[in-house]
Amino acid sequence: MIFAPTVVFPNGIQTKLRPQLGNREMYKDTILKKPSIPKGTRDFSPAEVVRRNYITQTIQSCFRTFGFQPIETPSFENSETLMGKYGDEGDRLIFKILNSGDYLNKVSDETYKEQDSNLLTSEISEKALRYDLTVPFARYVVQHQNEIDFPFKRYQIQPVWRADRPQKGRFREFFQCDADVVGSTSLWQEVEFVQLYDAVFHKLGLGGVTVKINNRKILSGIAEVIGAEDKLIDFTVALDKLDKIGEEGVSTEMRSKGISEAAIERLQPLFSVQGDASEKLEMLKQLLSSSEIGQQGISELEFIVSTVTELGLQTVGLEIDVTLARGLNYYTGAIFEVAAPAQVKMGSIGGGGRYDDLTGIFGLKNMSGVGISFGLDRIYLVLEELNLFPETVSPTTKVLFINFGTAEAAYAMRAITQLRREGITAELYPDAAKMGKQMGYADKRNIPFVVLAGGNEMEAGTFTLKHMKSGEQDTVSFEELRAKLG
Repeated sequence: MIFAPTVVFPNGIQTKLRPQLGNREMYKDTILKKPSIPKGTRDFSPAEVVRRNYITQTIQSCFRTFGFQPIETPSFENSETLMGKYGDEGDRLIFKILNSGDYLNKVSDETYKEQDSNLLTSEISEKALRYDLTVPFARYVVQHQNEIDFPFKRYQIQPVWRADRPQKGRFREFFQCDADVVGSTSLWQEVEFVQLYDAVFHKLGLGGVTVKINNRKILSGIAEVIGAEDKLIDFTVALDKLDKIGEEGVSTEMRSKGISEAAIERLQPLFSVQGDASEKLEMLKQLLSSSEIGQQGISELEFIVSTVTELGLQTVGLEIDVTLARGLNYYTGAIFEVAAPAQVKMGSIGGGGRYDDLTGIFGLKNMSGVGISFGLDRIYLVLEELNLFPETVSPTTKVLFINFGTAEAAYAMRAITQLRREGITAELYPDAAKMGKQMGYADKRNIPFVVLAGGNEMEAGTFTLKHMKSGEQDTVSFEELRAKLG
């Protein structure tokens, strides 16, 4: 007789291990192929999904209040739609999708010999996962321009993907919640977007949030007066990293991009500017007195800040940040970035800006737009760290009916069916298990009420309602049960 030991695999399955090849290979494969998910992605528990839905539903309700309409676009786009729209750094973070089938079959020998990854990628990948929702939105506007009434106010809540290095608050797959207006150059749109940020964070109960604002025309003016107008993109990309790498890091990066020492020296006042909005605007007026585009940016910024201040905000603070750059190339006017409360160490939880001709890259000229985005995942982390999720935001069922057997379960299900029709979350424990097991299940899931309906209750047409936290229980009619649970 051959001894066959019982083996417990990592997934919890127990089996008798026989000395046949199949069993040995199965055991080996189970050990080696422990399931996992890619770095920068996450699974979400029921509690997490309910909390995420609470945030998105709050944002969505504010979007609708401000007159925005929903659209959705595909998870992946043609590569030419995305590539070249985010600058070199952004392009490197776009996930490319390999062509189906034998994708190497059509690659020429010359391409192999070149050993140029960019050239090879263009031949083996025709599609890519979207990097953000703004460029796909621009493509949508151009493609559907004859069906759209302008100005077009749209919102979109969908996932995006970036091949970034995962860290706290930064993921490779994450949701963006965007709102844009396209087809209007009016600065009232920028005013409304500051109000929209304020409305959302007020409704979420998240105080201490700061909306930072600047204008790309001001940055263009700064580049002009320091003699670096031909290095505008390099200048803004480096400046955008000030909060991450500091003044010295920014200066080093600018030098590496060919920006002169004299130009960097002229920037020094920007790194240490202090004061309120009026003081910062006055400093900019003096610095950019010789730049027409810079003066235009100051005028736009002044209108937005003064108008928002006059109308008032409920929760967020508004601050001019003269070094705010936002490295994306398509911004041309006002730019926004939302900072979390100071007590939370977190990057920006939102941002956006004005883009005068984003649709022009797809052939539709002179279509100005402006938009903002909410970072769902980072907002979640902030609310969690500050313990700001309401207790009512829970995946918990309100009442569990104990299962005493077939007849009792049928009696319970008639009541459960009626409660569900009236919007009350109710469940029947599926098996006629021991009472302790069923009560323990309710306790572990934090279900606040349990109903016991056995033979006595069925005969009397009643139900015994138990409050799990206090232990109190009452015998009630269905009408009384519905009232207590409603």
